[in-house]
Amino acid sequence: MFIKIKRGWELPESAATPESVYLGRRGFLAAAGITAAAPLALAGQARADDAADPSAGLYPVKRNETFKLDREITPEALSTHYNNFYEFDTSKDVAELAQALPIRPWTVAIDGMVEKPQTIDIDTLLKQMPLEERLYRHRCVEAWSMAVPWSGFPLKSLVDLAAPLSSAKYIRFETFNNPDVAPGISGAPWSPWPYIEGLTMAEATNELAFMVTGMYGKPVPKQNGAPLRLATPWKYGFKSVKSIVKITFTDQQPLSFWEQLQSSEYGFWANVNPAVAHPRWSQADERVLGQNGTVPTQLYNGYGEYVAGLYSGMQDLGDKLYR
Repeated sequence: MFIKIKRGWELPESAATPESVYLGRRGFLAAAGITAAAPLALAGQARADDAADPSAGLYPVKRNETFKLDREITPEALSTHYNNFYEFDTSKDVAELAQALPIRPWTVAIDGMVEKPQTIDIDTLLKQMPLEERLYRHRCVEAWSMAVPWSGFPLKSLVDLAAPLSSAKYIRFETFNNPDVAPGISGAPWSPWPYIEGLTMAEATNELAFMVTGMYGKPVPKQNGAPLRLATPWKYGFKSVKSIVKITFTDQQPLSFWEQLQSSEYGFWANVNPAVAHPRWSQADERVLGQNGTVPTQLYNGYGEYVAGLYSGMQDLGDKLYR
């Protein structure tokens, strides 16, 4: 007899996203820009993106079956048209604006406490990394969530490539900073651009930490962080920095973009915790894109079996651990 033992992060079938997706006509149209001709338009855009991205031939990649979901994947039209990308705009409707971002040539600088600092072209990096697909939950601090088939490689593989010194305690990630193509940057010069995020070395080498280069079997779209972004599914989405240009190994805890803007609301750890409310809203429940109503939020977004050990003994820090 075959007995399936579910992992703690799996949801019951009753919580699956229905195939017929509906956020409310007005909200969905505004978020996704969908009309009766949308399927053809999206298909045409996908073909254009594939033609412009030299990495298109690498996808789809083999799925890593270790990472499963007991729910349906969020429809591509939603997860690629309901995005936070403040470099372009504060609304969710940034897909069109983000197309101005040039993603070739694109290089990533790896520096700081490493054996040999280097700057590597994104396509050269892709050839050196073990690409795979993973199904991950994504939980935004704004209390909405989705499920995405990310393609990319373990962050640990990049750490191994960088060969950090033993004195390195953190990784600092930096995104692009080009006000000529990103109106959100030019329109808010007082903000602490570029967007900065960070992880401890223990977090970065955890098996869940993932560098994203694709989604839905194709290169990752610009509005979702092309050509290279981070995915840390046990943390709130603002930790998953997009369009990375620099990765620095350091012994100093990085000061993130949101900490600089509002440290009382957003901190370094950003681990999902339903028991710790944001100062302006509850985190106990979440709205799954494409699904009516809400579902309960899980500690570490349901990935506790993978990451809880990283924070053993730190619970005494209270909400500072999770904000």
